[in-house]
Amino acid sequence: MKSITVKASKTYLVEVGKGLLPTVGARIAELLPPPRKIMLVSDDTVAALYAKTACASLREAGYTVSTFIFPHGEASKNTDTLIDLWNAMAENDLSRSDIAVALGGGVVGDITGFAAATYLRGIACYQIPTTLLAMVDSSVGGKTAVDLPLGKNLCGAFSQPIGVLCDTDVLKTLPNDIYADGCAEVIKYGYLGDPTLLSWLEESFEDDPERVIARCIANKRDVVEEDEHDNGNRQLLNLGHTGGHAVERLSGFTISHGSAVAIGMLLAAKAAAARGICPPSVPEHMEQMLRCYHLPTVCPYAAERLAEAALSDKKRRGESITLILPTSLGKSELFPVSTSALADLFAQGGAPQ
Repeated sequence: MKSITVKASKTYLVEVGKGLLPTVGARIAELLPPPRKIMLVSDDTVAALYAKTACASLREAGYTVSTFIFPHGEASKNTDTLIDLWNAMAENDLSRSDIAVALGGGVVGDITGFAAATYLRGIACYQIPTTLLAMVDSSVGGKTAVDLPLGKNLCGAFSQPIGVLCDTDVLKTLPNDIYADGCAEVIKYGYLGDPTLLSWLEESFEDDPERVIARCIANKRDVVEEDEHDNGNRQLLNLGHTGGHAVERLSGFTISHGSAVAIGMLLAAKAAAARGICPPSVPEHMEQMLRCYHLPTVCPYAAERLAEAALSDKKRRGESITLILPTSLGKSELFPVSTSALADLFAQGGAPQ
């Protein structure tokens, strides 16, 4: 097992290893001892696999456990589900000393974290990510949110969890496409600033994911500690996300987050090479890496449509938006650009015109 300590506005431990889910009750008890109430939040897919194990561990530790289960998928990450969860917390009489536990992927983690941050002006939240993407990205760092019809993650709050438990055994039940989604975020960390990770990724890590997951979490920890509220270098974590979120929105979320980020990363890398910001070898390397992990490399939407969809990106500040572009293999930097230049940039990245 590997442990990573995150020291942000709240200090907490991220634990990564095999067979950890049955121990969750004892681990939370070390942080906030019972008797307390816990609202376990999950989606219908994950709950069918793992809710029984999690609830048994929590009850054995002495907690009173209620569950809130909602339909899986990005379509549920909205204010309707959020209000239903708030109401469930109130109906189960959760107080400010009680705990929300997120058991699931990024959608579950984001909506549970936001509900916990806002219910009674804030209760504790513990994250149990069950997808590779959630383990290496969304469960760590305290970003919580729901989507609005005009864009992803437009309503949310910065609220750090009290702990994160990554049981790598649960990855064995992931469908191949969901596992590939997570690989996109893993690959992202390599191009942001970790050439060593890129070298590790030349071989599959599926059979022994602990080292790679812990490395990605440590990378995220470093930028979160430096810039918790996303005003500086934490924005580097958005490599591929401006184009990626636009792709997701245009697809009606039929293109998954990881696949969209893969498309967005390659758009950024090709545009950077076209502008002389990085050598052509960088997008060539990236395209090969994405293909190795069964991720898409072709953007299906025209540059103008992408630019229009990107105007609702939460990273936009007035008429400017900060893009993350690679400058060399294993290094990326922040580049503020005018929103009026987005269409040209996406076209340089290979989006149809």
